[in-house]
Amino acid sequence: QVQLVESGGGLVQTGGSLRLSCAVSGSFRSIAEMDWYRQAPGKQRELVARIASGGRTNYADSVKARFTISRDNAKNTVYLQMNNLKVEDTAKYYCNVGVLSNTMDILTYWGQGTQVTVSS
Repeated sequence: QVQLVESGGGLVQTGGSLRLSCAVSGSFRSIAEMDWYRQAPGKQRELVARIASGGRTNYADSVKARFTISRDNAKNTVYLQMNNLKVEDTAKYYCNVGVLSNTMDILTYWGQGTQVTVSS
């Protein structure tokens, strides 16, 4: 079984910063892609940032130049540094990882989500 534990959300004013973390634990061979999604009330869940196992990154246009995704493979942890936060960044943020299981299957897991609220 694989567990994802997220942390780092909270309340911040416009222009502030937060750093989200997602630690992956359990039994598996390796971690492939690590993603951050977000979902605001009444809206669909959207991909915010992605980092491949080799370090290649992709970002939603709305967060480019403000958010940075990174990973520490030794700690099985992915981070999302969020700078210059805007009210429209308010959402619940979810970690999503693709894992190569011990039986050589690719499995996807979600974290429980962490709330980010940006006030004006």
